[in-house]
Amino acid sequence: MNTLAMILAIIFFVAGIAGSVLPVLPGAVLIWLGMLVYGYLTKFATLGLVFYIGQALAVLLVYLTDYLAGAWGVKRYGGSRSAIYGSVIGTVLGLVLLGPAGIIFGPFVGAVAGELLNKKTLDTAVRSGIGTMVGLLSGSLLKLAIEIIMIIWFFWAVYH
Repeated sequence: MNTLAMILAIIFFVAGIAGSVLPVLPGAVLIWLGMLVYGYLTKFATLGLVFYIGQALAVLLVYLTDYLAGAWGVKRYGGSRSAIYGSVIGTVLGLVLLGPAGIIFGPFVGAVAGELLNKKTLDTAVRSGIGTMVGLLSGSLLKLAIEIIMIIWFFWAVYH
């Protein structure tokens, strides 16, 4: 049963890491669910309540980081709330219209459109779009780092 539990956990981990790049997958949640499935199948022999609470807090940190990194990027490059709202709308529309490529182009176009609708100059709007991309990429790297730490903690807890 432990082998099956580990295989299932690893499948969830791989899907979760993919979710760091593909926002249609809830990456950190999938990683946490993989740990929960492992715990259930092994009758929680090696992973306790403190571990799961700590991992749940890490999941919250991932989502907080994602939001704050995007907002930081927009603000750092002189963008306004209109750019932030535009980038969120652009992300959703980009994913719907362009699929995975929409995660790259959608936030940028949305931030630029938000700033232009807010009567900003094209130069300012493009700078906000670039800030959105910088924030998105930094957030993705931070999310990935946190998720890798979550997985390392899991293996340490199971095998230590």
